[in-house]
Amino acid sequence: MTTLLAVGSPTTNLSEAEVARLTREALATLGAKRRVLAIPPDFTRANSRAGIITDAVAAEYGAALTDVLPALGTHVPMSDAHIARMYPGTPRDRFRIHDWRNEVETIGILPADFVKSVTGGVYDKPWPAQLNRLVWNGGHDLILSIGQVVPHEVVGIANHTKNLFVGCGGKAGIDESHFIGACYGMERMMGRADTPVRRILNEALLRFCGHLPIVFVLTVVGKPAPGERADGDGLVTRGLFIGSGTECFDLAAKLSVQVNFIQLDEEPAKMVVHLDPEEFHTTWLGNKAIYRTRMAIATGGDLIVLAPGLTHFGEDPGIDRLIRRYGYRTTPEIMAAVRDNADLQGSLSAAAHLIHGSSEGRFTVTYCTPSAPGSLTPAEVRGVGYEWADLGEMQRRYDPKRLIDGWNNIDGERIYYISNPALGLWAWKGRFPA
Repeated sequence: MTTLLAVGSPTTNLSEAEVARLTREALATLGAKRRVLAIPPDFTRANSRAGIITDAVAAEYGAALTDVLPALGTHVPMSDAHIARMYPGTPRDRFRIHDWRNEVETIGILPADFVKSVTGGVYDKPWPAQLNRLVWNGGHDLILSIGQVVPHEVVGIANHTKNLFVGCGGKAGIDESHFIGACYGMERMMGRADTPVRRILNEALLRFCGHLPIVFVLTVVGKPAPGERADGDGLVTRGLFIGSGTECFDLAAKLSVQVNFIQLDEEPAKMVVHLDPEEFHTTWLGNKAIYRTRMAIATGGDLIVLAPGLTHFGEDPGIDRLIRRYGYRTTPEIMAAVRDNADLQGSLSAAAHLIHGSSEGRFTVTYCTPSAPGSLTPAEVRGVGYEWADLGEMQRRYDPKRLIDGWNNIDGERIYYISNPALGLWAWKGRFPA
C-alpha cells in the first residue's frame, strides 16, 4: 500500500464534510482494526483540519481508537479547553501527553557518514532516531499520523516524518535535527521538500520503522480566492492525501508550494504580522512572523509583530531561560555561544531557535505587546534583541480588522500585511533562487 487517496489542486475546495467523508472512505479500505493510534497536531495547528480528520477517525473506529497522542514536540500539553474545541468528536479519555524528555525510545542511530553526506558536510555526527514509547511499542495495528503540509523553517516543508521524529521524538533527536537545519541555513531549505533534515527523517522511517503500520493523513490548507466559499475559519482545504511511504507527502508538498508559498515581485519595506492570541503565547511559536517573512522583507526594512497574547519566550521553562540569557542574535554570535557554553550545547534546539528568530541585523523586528500585567514587558522584549512598541498604539494605526492580507496603503504608507504567518511562506523573487 502506498497512496490510498490523492485529491487536490490549487483550486480544489473541499468542505469539512467532504474531508471527513473522504478520510473515512479511504480508511475503510484497510479493513477492521483492533487497536488504533492517532497522532494529530496540537492547538498551534488548529487550522490543519486535523480536528475534522481525527473526529472522523473516532467515528470510523469507535472503541478501537484507543489512543490519541498530539504531536507536541517541545510544546506545552493541550488544555482541556483546546482539546474540546479542536477535537469535539473524539472522546477526551483517549488523549495522551507526549513527554519529549522522558517517554521516548532511541530506536536506531543514523551513522555520521550518512548525516555528513546528506547535510553537505555541515554536520558530521550520528543522529538518534527517537519515538514516543506509545508509537514504538504500543501494540497498535494502525498508526495514523495526521497533519498539515506547509513550508517550514527546520525541515523545509512540514509534516509526514517530522510529525513522528520531531512531534513524537525525544530531546536528542529534536535538538540535533533543529540544529542541523539552522547550520545548513533556512533560506536553503524553506519551501523545499528535499532537504537535509527531510532526508534524515525519511531515512529513519525507512531503516527502523518498516514493521510499524503507519499511514499518513495530510492536508493542504490555504486562503480563499475573492468570492470563494470558505470554512468557518476563513480558509479552504485544497488537498487531502492519505497513504504510507513518501509518495503522498511528495504530492502534498508540490501542492503546498503552489498554495502556501507567496513570491513577491517587490520587497516590502514594512511588513505587519498579526499573531492570534489563542494560538501564539510565546516567541518560540510567534517567531513564525520572522522566519516565514525574512526572505521577503527589504534590507533596512521594518517588521511589526502585533502580539496580543505574548506572555513568554519559550514553551519550556528551561528554554525560556536560555532565550532570556542569550537573545536573538546573529548566527555567528549564536554559534560562538554554543561553542563556549555548556547550557546551549545541551539544548541545541534552543540554539537553533535563536538563529531562526534573528533578523541577522538585516531588518528591524518590533514586537508589540499590551501594556498590561502578564504580557512581556518592554525591557524583556528589548533584552532579547528586539524593539518594543505598545500594542494598543500600533493597532490603532495597523488595525487587523481593517487590513487585508497583502498590500495595504495606510495614510500614504505602503505596507504588506499577514494575518497568520503559520499559513505560508513569503519571499521576494530576487531573494529566492530557482
